[in-house]
Amino acid sequence: LSGSMMSLFSSGEFGAVAVKGRVLFSLDYNTQREELQVRVCRCEGLVAARKNHSDPYAKAYLLPDKSSHSKKKTTVKRKTLNPVFDQTLKYKISVSEVRGRTLNLSVWHAASLGRNLFLGEVELELAHWDWTHTDPDWYKLQPRLQCSPESISSRGNIMLSIKFTPAGSEGGGLPPSGEIHIWLRQAQGLLSTKGGAIDSFVESYVLPDADRSSGQRTRVVKRSVSPIYNHTMVYEGFQPADLREACIELTVWHREGIKTHLLGGVRLSPGTGLSYGAAVCWMDSTEEEVTMWTSMVLNPSHWIDTTLPIRTNLVNHQN
Repeated sequence: LSGSMMSLFSSGEFGAVAVKGRVLFSLDYNTQREELQVRVCRCEGLVAARKNHSDPYAKAYLLPDKSSHSKKKTTVKRKTLNPVFDQTLKYKISVSEVRGRTLNLSVWHAASLGRNLFLGEVELELAHWDWTHTDPDWYKLQPRLQCSPESISSRGNIMLSIKFTPAGSEGGGLPPSGEIHIWLRQAQGLLSTKGGAIDSFVESYVLPDADRSSGQRTRVVKRSVSPIYNHTMVYEGFQPADLREACIELTVWHREGIKTHLLGGVRLSPGTGLSYGAAVCWMDSTEEEVTMWTSMVLNPSHWIDTTLPIRTNLVNHQN
């Protein structure tokens, strides 16, 4: 997703002021305290939201969590376009969960009446951040892009492993038929339509068998954007020839009360568009997904590990 993920969940307009200026801040992770520290130092050259001045403050979220738990603010600095904050915003969060987050740091004008005005923002994906770099850096403030939930191509990542065990490969005639093992480890950075932590589970089918009785699912992991499932699913009755025709479909769901909402999923298959000679909409695996499937076929009895984006363009196989 290019531009701001947070803008998906923001309501109303941000005002007509142009974005100018830059912000100086640093990131540090305290392993002893399991704490992310965002030190907001200062801004320079902000746009004037009112006649010749602004009353700026900085606000941070660890996306995709846009709940009150994720929101941190500095104090407001009055009548200045070059505010000095020198404040540290702190998050209690594990290292593994930090890697699935995106820091959104935005600057706002505090309006005494009406809506606060947006002055600019910076977003940093933390998956590959160099945590040895703790010095503050300048970042140019960016305008916020308005986009709709439908424009999102991915709603996070899923970490999993798969293995094909041929019939009789374990000795003594076991297993009696070929087996596909799916080890669902965890998801990272799940993004719901409303933002914030969610209750999620993963459901699996091995297509073309889309019968409800063949579906398997993980437990529901509550209130997490990076849930750990640690769940293995096993499907029996496979011959090597079937692997050219089948597709593992894994879908991630958000449970909200008695309702469930599809976030997206992955499809592991040869990606040929055909199954047993018939054209099918679900044999549409991406290059990454085909690579994982091919590695499984070429390396029987070995786990194949990967991390894949949870894509939103899955065509309903029941249509």
